[in-house]
Amino acid sequence: MVSSPEKSKSEVGRRNFLKTAVVAGAATTLPDEVSAADSPTQAIKSDAQTKRGLAAPSTEQMNMEASTPDQLAEASSEQLASSNSADTASSFGSDFMIDVMKSLDLDYVFSNPGSSFLGLHESITVYGGNSKPEFITCMHEESAAAMANGYYKAALKPAAIMCHGTVGLQHAAMNIYNAWCDRVPLIAILGNTIDAADRMGGTTWRHSAQDPAAMVRDFTKWDDQPASLQAFAESMVRGWKISTTPPMEPIALTVDSTLQEMKVDDRDGLAIPKFTPSEPPQGERGAVRETAGLLVDAESPVIIADRLARTPEGMSLLVELAELLNAPVIDIASRQNMPTKHYLNQTRQSGRLISQADLILGLEVTDFWGQINSVNRAEMTSEPRVKEGVKLITISVNDLYMKSNYQDFQRYAPVDISISGDAEATLPVLIEEVKEAMSRSRRRTLSQKEKMFRKMHADSFEESRQLAASGWNSSPVSTARMCMELYEQIKTEDWALVSVGASERFVSSWPHRLWDIDEHYRYLGIGAGGGVGYGLPAAVGAALANKELGRFSVNIQCDGDFMYANGALWTAAHHRIPLLTVMHNNRAYAQETMLVQGTANRRKRGVDKAPIGTVIQDPNIDYAKLAEGMGVWSAGPIEDPEDLRPALIDAVKVVKSGYPALVDVVTQMR
Repeated sequence: MVSSPEKSKSEVGRRNFLKTAVVAGAATTLPDEVSAADSPTQAIKSDAQTKRGLAAPSTEQMNMEASTPDQLAEASSEQLASSNSADTASSFGSDFMIDVMKSLDLDYVFSNPGSSFLGLHESITVYGGNSKPEFITCMHEESAAAMANGYYKAALKPAAIMCHGTVGLQHAAMNIYNAWCDRVPLIAILGNTIDAADRMGGTTWRHSAQDPAAMVRDFTKWDDQPASLQAFAESMVRGWKISTTPPMEPIALTVDSTLQEMKVDDRDGLAIPKFTPSEPPQGERGAVRETAGLLVDAESPVIIADRLARTPEGMSLLVELAELLNAPVIDIASRQNMPTKHYLNQTRQSGRLISQADLILGLEVTDFWGQINSVNRAEMTSEPRVKEGVKLITISVNDLYMKSNYQDFQRYAPVDISISGDAEATLPVLIEEVKEAMSRSRRRTLSQKEKMFRKMHADSFEESRQLAASGWNSSPVSTARMCMELYEQIKTEDWALVSVGASERFVSSWPHRLWDIDEHYRYLGIGAGGGVGYGLPAAVGAALANKELGRFSVNIQCDGDFMYANGALWTAAHHRIPLLTVMHNNRAYAQETMLVQGTANRRKRGVDKAPIGTVIQDPNIDYAKLAEGMGVWSAGPIEDPEDLRPALIDAVKVVKSGYPALVDVVTQMR
């Protein structure tokens, strides 16, 4: 049959469309800033293609012209600019706002797009060249806040988020709260239309408020709603200063949409204030000197560290203090304070040491009461873990930030000396005073404890090693084997464990028990507020920072936490953020399952109904397929432990080539 000219033309057009669509789809599997030199090795392509997920793009795909969204957007921007050159030459309020952000060396703005900050969005990408700050596209405002949290803990500099109106801030609020509990600086920019006359349509009304920051005021350190561009400049710089001064916390700035859109005719009339960081507050010298004397005289002192190490210097200072006194350290590990292989890291012996201590020094410990008391949750009772007469001393900024509504400050702990000051900033003075108070004979006496603590540390490590070997060949995979197979593949890299979901306890703390965590940045802590959905996006934010720092980022990801915010995987693929995610897929909210079992046991009703409402089964979720759908290389689900090592080897190759990867491991409960 001979086709009509019209039909032939239509078919050719359809074929061309399909060809273009397929090629463009392949090219956008991973972000566009990929050069042929950056592509994974041929070995990865041949080995990893047997796993789930999309193979790395070929050289031909990566060299295609204008085949990715960003390239097409760039071309469209050029066309728009040429057709509207008058507006391009103009200066707008949001342009000045971007100049203020650039003055603060702000690298990234994490955000889901929203109409209340259209001016800022356009100014970031066009006027600012999408560099310092760069717009990081997020699938959810909650994820944006977690990414900013994780980014700070890896980069040690704040990032910003933008929230669209009332609804965007409601989404972001949970992880802003996590950042508050985590003592992390974060700049939340809230889009809003303040002038009712400027609200065009019902949606703008519903998404605007007279005081948007009210909903997060109880868990931000400061907020403002500047009414002019000059006020914005001063508020932004002030907010940055407030947020980054210990105690570090999020701040919020409401930025009016009309202010963003206004034309600026006189830039000379606007000034960007100079930013001068505040020195962290130090503890009062007299109290520090008294503490030093008590430490030197104590027979069984114990140091408890929580959020002490803000920087790598914090770890070095803690090691120096502990070695001077030969005092054991219990690392609560909201940050990595003490190297895990150091003989004075006696975290596994915390109960025994606290009960025997004659002096306990808490360094940025949020819940000091919880460390010196034991709680029977079933009976709702508590009793002291410490002996009578023990000296209790705290150095922290916890008393400098209090607000009344949210109770993250924990139960009040009566102590003998309470020093208000940043512990890391205070340690150099404390070390100096300890050296001054330490006689040679006392130093010799204290040095005799070293052998005892070395043996305790070695015994604890061997006990953990033996426990890890139990059930090594079990299916589902034991958490010990998952963690140790992972460590075996990354230990020669400059690695960083950027997230462990809601709690490292969910994998029985195997990394802290058996990994050599020897640097401050190797472990970044958990979501301090306990809000589910922190783990994956925080890992993506931290991995973005580590990408520039040349570190290999690893995330042990709990399955329930993953389902709150799995769109963060797409962000990692789109922005080409190298991150290895290993799923701790126990197919349940395991902690809640055990809590329901405990309650049922206490009530003598049996535990057979505990899985109702707590398991993630029927159907089981295929996380590898989910990752594949978002452009992330993946393998699994893995139930046979013998399949784990080869999958991790392939995944590490993918991440080292610059791409995210996910390995789905079906695991035991803990």
